[in-house]
Amino acid sequence: MTGNHGKTASTAAPTGTAATITPVILSGGMGSRLWPLSRSLYPKQFLPLASELTMIQETALRVVGDRFAPPLVVCNEEHRFLVAEQLRAAAVRPAEIILEPVGRNTAPAVCVAALRLLAAGADGLMLVMPSDHVIASSERFLQAVDTAAEAAADGALVTFGITPSAPETGYGYIRAGSGPDGCDGVRKVEQFVEKPDLATAETYLRDGSYLWNSGIFLFSAKAYVAELERTSPRIVEACRRALAGAERDLTFCRLPSAAFAASPSDSIDCAVMEKTDRAAVVPVDMGWNDVGAWSALWDIGEKDSDGNVAQGNVLLHDAQDTYVRSEHPLIAVAGLRNVVVVATDDAVLVADRSRVQDVKHIVERLRTGERSEHSHHTTVYRPWGSYRSVDRGHRFQVKRIIVNPGEKLSLQMHHHRAEHWVVVEGVALVTCGKESFLVHENQSTFIAAGQTHRLENPGKVPLHLIEVQSGGYLGEDDIIRFEDGYGRSLQSS
Repeated sequence: MTGNHGKTASTAAPTGTAATITPVILSGGMGSRLWPLSRSLYPKQFLPLASELTMIQETALRVVGDRFAPPLVVCNEEHRFLVAEQLRAAAVRPAEIILEPVGRNTAPAVCVAALRLLAAGADGLMLVMPSDHVIASSERFLQAVDTAAEAAADGALVTFGITPSAPETGYGYIRAGSGPDGCDGVRKVEQFVEKPDLATAETYLRDGSYLWNSGIFLFSAKAYVAELERTSPRIVEACRRALAGAERDLTFCRLPSAAFAASPSDSIDCAVMEKTDRAAVVPVDMGWNDVGAWSALWDIGEKDSDGNVAQGNVLLHDAQDTYVRSEHPLIAVAGLRNVVVVATDDAVLVADRSRVQDVKHIVERLRTGERSEHSHHTTVYRPWGSYRSVDRGHRFQVKRIIVNPGEKLSLQMHHHRAEHWVVVEGVALVTCGKESFLVHENQSTFIAAGQTHRLENPGKVPLHLIEVQSGGYLGEDDIIRFEDGYGRSLQSS
């Protein structure tokens, strides 16, 4: 496939029945609240923050089994290969991955998924879940889903309210009323409340009828679209047009940018749940946390006798109630209380644990200052593998490249740089001009500037090599693609 060639109009849609629940996993996010570990091109759902699995893998594996159909995933277009690879690694085969060309919040994203199901003649229930939440008790979560399913089958739009354990000011709240007739464990929603101040949150906790708003929903596709057409018809109209122009791009459903961008940006809560008389809530205590800040990972982490949570290459001395995480370098902390220290190989965050929400201001300054640390790590993931910057100076750059088994880079050319490849592990199949040849471990080859070339891994183990770039301009946009198997632009990084 070359660039956008090979795309076809996508008429197929995921199937489902009224007897099954289709999980709809929302994988958006800007990657700002857990910086420097989370970046805009690698946000928190792709990170193993609460276990050895990433958060999107945990979310997908939570909804496997007889009661669930294969999931629909709605994600940022830039994250498409990360989503596909992480689900593949977790042995989860999604029904479809729908690509948002621009972010329009949750209401349009879920509308597209609902319309997709209805187009397939399926009006089963949709379980809408963010991809970046921690749920400690999957058993209680599934029990709550079963409780909500009966009410949702009767036409209710059900949300899941978390039994509060503290006067939390970082969450929205739901005021629960009486229960719908015949649905034990389900209560009507009296009111959605924005994030309160501390005094108000304390009154909510004492009142007993207020729940944290989890942002997880269960309803039928038909019921959701009907309510959205009543409350926000422009969203439904834009989503219908976007789906009508959708294209199949490899394994993805790609929405046209102009049509989807015409949709108003709004959340499910504001567009539907706060305006409908069919809103219901299932109270549940399932160890839920939206991991909205570094302090949340201290809350749920395993603490030592001094209240510290330490992960990675960390040394503590006379420290208390700290969260310290290192991805690479040694972090030594002495004599500090209530702090967060997080280090990657290109950035370090040090913050008072009560002020970690301020990290968004740091990220904004990085963005407006045109620095790269807000957007990506030194390791950059591509559909064929990854590369990591090792060193850089005047007219040279050194990278470590990993190509996954059976994968290949695009057939390409650079105007301003030459490349020297040294194979460290595995075997490389190199195309250089009209020649193709194998390069084995401890062997190397040279690609001159202006030379058409391609790198492939024909083996069954990952290919590791060192690339030394030299030239007057080393930017990632100095690339002309002649062929590409991943549907990428012929002139981009």
